Amino acid sequence: MAFFSTDALNPGVRKREVFGWAMYDFANSGYTTVVLTAVFAAYFVGAVADGADWATFAWTAALSVSHLIVMFTMPALGAWADRNAAKKRLLMLTTVGCVACTAGLALVQPGAVALGVLLIIASNVCFAWGESLVAAFLPELARPQAMGRVSGWGWSLGYVGGMLTLGLCLGYVLWAQAQGQKGAQFVPVTMIVTAAMFGLASLFTLGLLRERAEPQPGREGGWRASLRQLLVTFRQARHYRDFMWLLACTAAYQGGVAVAVALAAIYAEQVIGFAQQETMMLIFVLNLAAMAGAFAFGYGQDRLGHKLALSLTLLGWIATCIIAALSTTKGQFWWAAAIAGLCMGSSQSAGRAMAGMLAPPAQLAEFFGLWTFATRVASIVGPLSYGAITWMTGGNQRLAIVSTALMFVVGLALLLPIDMRRGRDAALTAPPAR
Repeated sequence: MAFFSTDALNPGVRKREVFGWAMYDFANSGYTTVVLTAVFAAYFVGAVADGADWATFAWTAALSVSHLIVMFTMPALGAWADRNAAKKRLLMLTTVGCVACTAGLALVQPGAVALGVLLIIASNVCFAWGESLVAAFLPELARPQAMGRVSGWGWSLGYVGGMLTLGLCLGYVLWAQAQGQKGAQFVPVTMIVTAAMFGLASLFTLGLLRERAEPQPGREGGWRASLRQLLVTFRQARHYRDFMWLLACTAAYQGGVAVAVALAAIYAEQVIGFAQQETMMLIFVLNLAAMAGAFAFGYGQDRLGHKLALSLTLLGWIATCIIAALSTTKGQFWWAAAIAGLCMGSSQSAGRAMAGMLAPPAQLAEFFGLWTFATRVASIVGPLSYGAITWMTGGNQRLAIVSTALMFVVGLALLLPIDMRRGRDAALTAPPAR
């Protein structure tokens, strides 16, 4: 447990509690790595939808529907969790939902497009709800000056979990292919493995993480009251202008990150010519780079400043898109993947830490719900525009990846007005919630 230093933690927070919190990143990373990136995405396009022209668009549309659901539910869900001190209870329910739906993906065979779409939507909604709820614990655990470091601990441990789950799946896939099995036979097993890893690892979180918030006395705790509180927060947007700029920045650059998560395997196989086992190895190495990026930038972010650290990662993402679009060989694409890995972990960790710095302590779940709203907007616009451009240009994914670079450029421009000191002061002098 020496990995977690006590000088970064708030008074009364034990190392084991931070370990439990970070283990949720370990648990849920297998879902994004195996289901959304390395295995099921390419399986859905190539086998379930039989490589049809509309297949990539159908995949991105399914993800977009799930993000749309999260957009319009998570802020109110967060406000309700704050009023009722229910972050941990809701986290348990969303975890069960995601694990069950991920296991259900094992039933999706070639031609079962509707079932695949339904289960992807349900699993991704539960995943996003859980991701937002667990992020809202960060400011309760970490001191303000160590927010980036502690966030980096979680993201880096998350990539360990992603690599472990992917490694187990890769080992099985290689064995199954040696036995002459097809994707419809071995992909369902990888879904069971992923669900099992998620469920087992999340037990550490549910067992060790404390609900430190207290129910807010004298205030209604129902959904209608939570929605009213959310409207009050939006009316107070001028007071939280730096947080609102962060939401706009997040909505832009996370669109590009969402493209990398949802479509990296598809691009590698259909444009560059990777075989499925090569794609899995590529994603494995990408996660290794992401782990290093999250850990190193977690410490660097606290020293350099949140804003500068995030700016550097966005420049790296722009370079990644350009290199990927110009790559004609597997070797060239490996360079793009390596840079993407370093930027993936660091940009995700930096964004979460910035949200934690700018969120009022009494409204953490609500404000992280708003942050999730922004990430889901991005997750709709990014992959859906990529899929639409690919469809309209007859499968030109190189043009689609170039368009993705523009999202990072816009994110960089929207980052410039943010003043972290002003935003932190605003969070600590928040108008009383009504």
